[in-house]
Amino acid sequence: MKKIEVAAAIIIHDNKILCVQRGSNKFDYISFKYEFPGGKMEIGETKEQTIKREIFEELAMEITVKEEFLNVVHHYPDFILTMHSFICECSDKKLTLTEHIDFQWFKKEELINLDWAAADIPIMKKILKLEL
Repeated sequence: MKKIEVAAAIIIHDNKILCVQRGSNKFDYISFKYEFPGGKMEIGETKEQTIKREIFEELAMEITVKEEFLNVVHHYPDFILTMHSFICECSDKKLTLTEHIDFQWFKKEELINLDWAAADIPIMKKILKLEL
């Protein structure tokens, strides 16, 4: 089975967390789901380099990576995803969507109400326990 390694950003600004919504995908089980933004690691990149590059490419946003948060290995029907998540900050919450169909800044208590991609759920649940 195909293995994919990604880095994801938990971007916090004014005690709210950025969540992005995927568009249509060839795999129905991740189409239109919410996720933490990020993307695939490239050969020779560190996890931190990946997340900064991906956020700039997907959102035209500069972030500061604060700390590694949670690593998740999730077995989807068609691939195995390893996701490295990081707590990040931004000085300006202005962004431009280039790959997602929507975004919202949510209070942590609101995260439970979203329709999440399965691999992001453990990260969301751990965020609920954080003091922001």
